[in-house]
Amino acid sequence: MVESELSRQIRDAVRDLCKTFPDEYWRKVDESRGYPEEFVQALTEAGWLAALIPEEYGGSGLGITEASIILEEINRSGGNSGACHAQMYIMGTLLRHGSEVQKQKYLPKIASGELRLQSFGITEPNTGTDTTKLKTTAVRKGDHYVVNGQKVWISRVQHSDLMLLLARTTPLSQVKKKTDGLSVFLVDLRDVSESELTVRPIRNMMNHETNELFFDNLKVPAENLIGEEGKGFRYILDGMNAERILIAAECIGDGYWFVERASAYAKERVVFGRPIGQNQGIQFPIARAYINVEAANLMRFQAASLFDAGRPCGKEANMAKLLAADASWEAANVAIQTHGGFGFATEFDIERKFRETKLYQVAPISTNLILSYIGEHVLGMPRSY
Repeated sequence: MVESELSRQIRDAVRDLCKTFPDEYWRKVDESRGYPEEFVQALTEAGWLAALIPEEYGGSGLGITEASIILEEINRSGGNSGACHAQMYIMGTLLRHGSEVQKQKYLPKIASGELRLQSFGITEPNTGTDTTKLKTTAVRKGDHYVVNGQKVWISRVQHSDLMLLLARTTPLSQVKKKTDGLSVFLVDLRDVSESELTVRPIRNMMNHETNELFFDNLKVPAENLIGEEGKGFRYILDGMNAERILIAAECIGDGYWFVERASAYAKERVVFGRPIGQNQGIQFPIARAYINVEAANLMRFQAASLFDAGRPCGKEANMAKLLAADASWEAANVAIQTHGGFGFATEFDIERKFRETKLYQVAPISTNLILSYIGEHVLGMPRSY
């Protein structure tokens, strides 16, 4: 695929910014299980996190193609877009379904970095991807809603000013369709007391700051309801294609990073008097990993071009995410194998990126659910769950 001049300029600019945050930076953040505050601030000041926000609200007004290149380059540089990627696709719900008052109030401040919208409250302990069964409720009481319930795997709450929250406003037993009765709220975390929201960090394999949340009579102003009450599920769904494409781009960035590190090491590492890359047992797996990353890359751009054209892209977005997640994981394993014991040493950064990229075969949607989607909605087979 031939990239546009704009895409090349974006790629070069993001790459140059990322060079100022070398491996040592990410290694220290990972070892301290910290948050890359300086990196996120630099991205914000450069305007990259506001790529998808229209110019009228202070953003760049770019398409999903350009946004995906931004995230790809972050991961290809050895960084981790997971620290800030959610703001790009979370913002879309506000942009597409929020009132003009809400958009004028929040989007310019999100674009400038005055406010951060990096947290998305959907998943619950006992429902997982069966979103229609979630138990968190929001009950209207005069000019506000009262929220009670629990969420899990909710990332970056400690570094967000705003959170999008999905809650049931009409009991499941009282709706005709199980997808009805769910509503989306914009929660201003700056106004939430500790008694209303308890945050419990979940220590996990990668440094992906995520939490379990407990809502106890949390009051949310009625004016913070996004769109119409009861239509939140469809609002969330129409942003998932963007999420799939952006996550695919991150995986592609990871895949290229692993391939580049593995091939470089294979050329310089000498054993038995010859570089190990001369051995087909080393060379062929790296070459195959590269081919698979390239193929996933093409599907990413196909999905992104359809999305930007306003055309249906559910099939392509899901396939791009699956192919990219699988390709990056294959490349990660190849990089470990190529480096041998050094692949497990933190100073080589392979093990860190190995842990980070594994996530995307599981979240934000598992490869099995994508296969189910393709089987049912594309190939017309019976629903499998």
